Amino acid sequence: MMKNKKQKLVPELRFPEFKNAGEWKMKTVNDLCNAFRGSTFSKADLNENGKIYCIHYGELFTKYNEVITRVYSKTNKNDGFKSKIGDILMPSSDVTPNGLAKASAITFDDVILGGDMNILRPKINLNSIFLSYLLNHSKSEVIKLVSGTTVKHIYPSQILTCKIPIIDNTSEQKKIASCLSSLDEVITAHSQKLELLKDHKIGLMQNLFPQQGNTVPNFRFPEFKNDGDWVEKTIETIKSVLTDYVANGSFQSLRENLNVVDSEDYAFYVRLTDLRAGLGHPNQKYVDENTYNFLNKSALYGGELLMANIGANVGEVWQMPYCNKPSTLAPNMLMIKFKKEYDSGFVFQFLTSNHGINNISKAISGSGHPKISKTDLKQVKITLPQRIEEQQKIASCLSALDTLIDSEILRIEQLKQHKRGLMQGLFPEIEN
Repeated sequence: MMKNKKQKLVPELRFPEFKNAGEWKMKTVNDLCNAFRGSTFSKADLNENGKIYCIHYGELFTKYNEVITRVYSKTNKNDGFKSKIGDILMPSSDVTPNGLAKASAITFDDVILGGDMNILRPKINLNSIFLSYLLNHSKSEVIKLVSGTTVKHIYPSQILTCKIPIIDNTSEQKKIASCLSSLDEVITAHSQKLELLKDHKIGLMQNLFPQQGNTVPNFRFPEFKNDGDWVEKTIETIKSVLTDYVANGSFQSLRENLNVVDSEDYAFYVRLTDLRAGLGHPNQKYVDENTYNFLNKSALYGGELLMANIGANVGEVWQMPYCNKPSTLAPNMLMIKFKKEYDSGFVFQFLTSNHGINNISKAISGSGHPKISKTDLKQVKITLPQRIEEQQKIASCLSALDTLIDSEILRIEQLKQHKRGLMQGLFPEIEN
């Protein structure tokens, strides 16, 4: 029986001019780079009035794409480990598969590099931006070298043993780096647009809702200029229904009649995680028709306000989307419907404003295991215009902005998925 020929180490996607450039080779990081640790300095050493630029550990997690070209922090510490153009920075502690992948190549020198940071310095002719992308793509190989139980660490000596596929042709390295960098620039541009939209909404809400101590907002749509002061109401006075999952029966009857399944069935079983991910996502839970009918007191039809009532996310508010599939509420959330003269979309927007969040926080009890009861939620105050038409106009304005924000979030995720697919094609698959 003939043995299978060894598969060539070449990527699935290759730029035309490099089709015949030969195979990639497996090398250790030690073949390519020297490895160092950054200097140890405390938060007290970070000084915005300092004279020396520095990069500290936290920036690798919060701004790692940006530290390629920009330095944010300063220090007066002058005896630290200094960068050279082309250095690659990687976290060395609190390492996770996602965190570890944040390798950044920098384009400046004489910047102090902080502790809890590994620095790879190429010792051969090598495009360091290409290498940073390659290390990000090879994170599954690097993560095998991580040590520690509670806090994960990776040290320079461990990184140097990691094997990765590489092409010696620096022109091809540069082409791959340029392709992925261009895509990162698009992702960064959309991320900046997203932050601007979020900031715009915050500013808009500050003007569309009365500020503390005022009875009218700074901005009012022209047709409502003469409609008088806004009024303060409690949820108790404006709700028509306030209920939850456990209102459907005793704990024993709930256990006997509940059938939650992973595969698609009659109705959505709506949890907080489903509202975040979007109903119908891959990990969505469902219930059969009998369970749905048993849970009739907490059936969802769209438009209801849903609030997490226990745990770390207590007080988080969502509005149930309208969908063409029956839905029912899962545990650990409260559901509110409102009287016809009050717009649920407006109440949702108010409760997600700074004023609304502050009002909710006053109703939360407990520190180790925070919760909000139905009784306490009823006393949460809402400030609103007296005419439902004005409520609807404000809700429509803010929900239109939410649609733009959601669209931008989706666009960024699609671009990131495209980047992941592109990296899988541009770098050879490593055989186990």
